[in-house]
Amino acid sequence: MTVIPPSGLVDATKEEAPVARIPRKLSRAEKRAIAVKGKISSPWASGIAIILAVLWTIPTFGLFVTSFRPRALIRTTGWWTLPWNPELTLDNYQEALFGSSTSLSTFFVNSLVITLPAVVIPISLALLAAYAFAWIEFPGRNLLFVGVFALQVVPIQVTLIPLLSQYVTWGLAGSFWVVWLSHSIFALPLAIYLLHNFMKDIPASLVEAARVDGAGHVTIFFKVLLPLLTPAIASFAIFQFLWVWNDLLVALVFAGGTTDVAPLTVRVAELAGTRGSQWHLLSAGAFIAMVVPLIVFLALQRYFVRGLLGGAVKG
Repeated sequence: MTVIPPSGLVDATKEEAPVARIPRKLSRAEKRAIAVKGKISSPWASGIAIILAVLWTIPTFGLFVTSFRPRALIRTTGWWTLPWNPELTLDNYQEALFGSSTSLSTFFVNSLVITLPAVVIPISLALLAAYAFAWIEFPGRNLLFVGVFALQVVPIQVTLIPLLSQYVTWGLAGSFWVVWLSHSIFALPLAIYLLHNFMKDIPASLVEAARVDGAGHVTIFFKVLLPLLTPAIASFAIFQFLWVWNDLLVALVFAGGTTDVAPLTVRVAELAGTRGSQWHLLSAGAFIAMVVPLIVFLALQRYFVRGLLGGAVKG
């Protein structure tokens, strides 16, 4: 005689008993990440951020509107009268960029020639140095790293005269080379420190697994670590780009104010001094000088935020 068990009993025998999950203890870095996320997502923080963004944007918007207004309207009315005086023109930019007395286009190209190598050179050197400090054992590594970190407190103004004297001795004064070298020297301590911290935060198991597979330092650096350092590289690239593009002191001291090597900031400063009454040229020149950093920041802001949050939650 066949006995048919109840269907519920059959299902119970087939079902596995649920596995009790033990809550995992959060690490210090994870606790900080949760705290930072909570503060950022707070309604009060969002409201304050919106207010600050609006207040920060108003002067920029006013400068943008002023740069397109005719000279007569700039001298007689404010930019906020645009709704009932909607007269705009491109003559200001044409005169600022290609006018015989201003010619900002030449200085704009000089700024690009100065800024791009002054960003690439320190990042390239700092990546190699950070890898050596993080993953290569050599005598005096910790002491040397502390020395590099301590260089961040040296004021730039202290180094201007010694460096200029050395550049004159080498016959490099007044060229692009001295500006590239100077900006690279000033940026390397911070770049090495920042990239080293991010590189040390990468799990050592990834590097060990690559070594077990037979990878050398070059393969580990380019194929394992470098793709993971994109936020850190972008964060420093933004800082360095903004610093070099907006720099006036270093370029003016080492390269001089000649048309061949002077950046855009030198010419805009001259406009402010010699053409302070010609607001149509000054506003257009100022906006030309700030539009490139604005584009760079907006293009890389997602990497910039990831880099900042990555550095904020380190244990």
